[in-house]
Formats: sequence, structure tokens, C-alpha cells
Amino acid sequence: MIENSIDILTADGKADSITIHPDGTGPWPGVILYMDAFGVRPDLIGMGRRLASNGYYVLLPNLFYRISPKLTFSPSAFEGPERDRIMGLIFSLTNEMVMRDTRAYLEFLRGQPACNATKIGCVGYCMGGPLALTAAATYPETVVAAASIHGGRLATDRPDSPHLLAPRMKGKIYVGIAGIDPFFTVEEKERLENALKSAPVRYMMEVFPGVKHGFAVTGHPVFNPAASEIHWQRLVELFRAALQ
Repeated sequence: MIENSIDILTADGKADSITIHPDGTGPWPGVILYMDAFGVRPDLIGMGRRLASNGYYVLLPNLFYRISPKLTFSPSAFEGPERDRIMGLIFSLTNEMVMRDTRAYLEFLRGQPACNATKIGCVGYCMGGPLALTAAATYPETVVAAASIHGGRLATDRPDSPHLLAPRMKGKIYVGIAGIDPFFTVEEKERLENALKSAPVRYMMEVFPGVKHGFAVTGHPVFNPAASEIHWQRLVELFRAALQ
């Protein structure tokens, strides 16, 4: 694998990021990996490597770059004041801000000889889930596949809720839902599914019974190996069908 640390110039600064792709010239289809709330850390980089090993040029940006480069946290410390600090960082971002960043990410990918950026996939975990779906609606001609894995805030009352953007989605969508998830209620699931059906959007929605929010991410206290393997299977199938 070839792995590099790079800075991508955005409208608001420089987003420290990591690119990962197989050996060789490619070009490999591009995939943006939107991080969860705990930052670009070794476990998440390892997941980026696994995704890249299937034949993709993976871009993993630090979404908190406006606050600090290389800002990471421990999932096991998500309580008390640290929980409040992390939640504050999450709510410091808006979908519109990250979509501005995504425009820069797409431009970066188009300039990489090893990346085929004609069609792009996106996957997001936790807070990254709604960003992946929003990217599919914001850049529908380019983002042709998007996956939300135990994502929260997918179908809220906010005016920028991803479910409201369903009519603009042209690509394939996958939504993997933790069976135990305080950040994504049954009511939100129904609201999202109704929006995707009505649009209509080509989608697959799957509930993983008995697992908790964060189940798919290596190193998370609630990591569930069996459920995570199924999520990997779904992700590879999604991107293979849409990008290759």
C-alpha cells in the first residue's frame, strides 16, 4: 500500500489528510472516508487501508482541522467533560461547511494521477454518516455511491437534514444501523426510509440487531467483529457495483 500525509487547501484553511491506495499506477476509483467523532487515529487509518486494499484511492481528511490538526480522542474516554468537549466539536461543524470542504477534496482527487475521480464513493461513520449522504445529494454527478454506518442525525427536524435531500440523490445508498443507537431513533429510521422510497433512491437499509452505536469501528469499546464484517461486505459490494 502507498500512504501519504497531505494538506488540502479549502475555503477555510488546510485540512490535514491521509491518502491510501494500492501499489502501482492505477488509476484507482476514489473514496472519501468521513471520520467518526474520535478523529483520524491509527484504528481509522487501518480501516482506510483495508478499504484501499480492495482497489480504491482512499482520502481520509481531518474534519476538525479548523480547530486543530491531527486532533484525536479515545473512544473509551467518551464520558463526563470529555464527552461534552467532543460533542461541542461535532456541533461546531455544519453539513454546509463540510460540503465546502468536500468540493476541495473532489478537486484534489481529480488532480491525482493514481485516482480515477470520474465517479467517487463516500462512506461515513457516526457523525460522518450524514455527511456521506449529504455529499451524494450535493455532488450527485460525481458521488455515485454513499454509505452511512451507524450514522446519527440522518432524518431530523433541521433544515439541512440529509433525508430532505433524497430527491437530489442519483447514486446508490447504503445505510447500516446499529440496533441500539440513541443517536438514531426508530422514528428517524422511518422518516429516512420514507424519504428514500418517495424520491425514489436506490438504497439498502439494514439494522444490525443487538449491537451498539460504534459497532463497525475497530478499537471502539462496542466494536462487534461479526457485525463489522457484514458491514465490510456491504461496503465492498456497494463500491464494486457503482465504481468499478
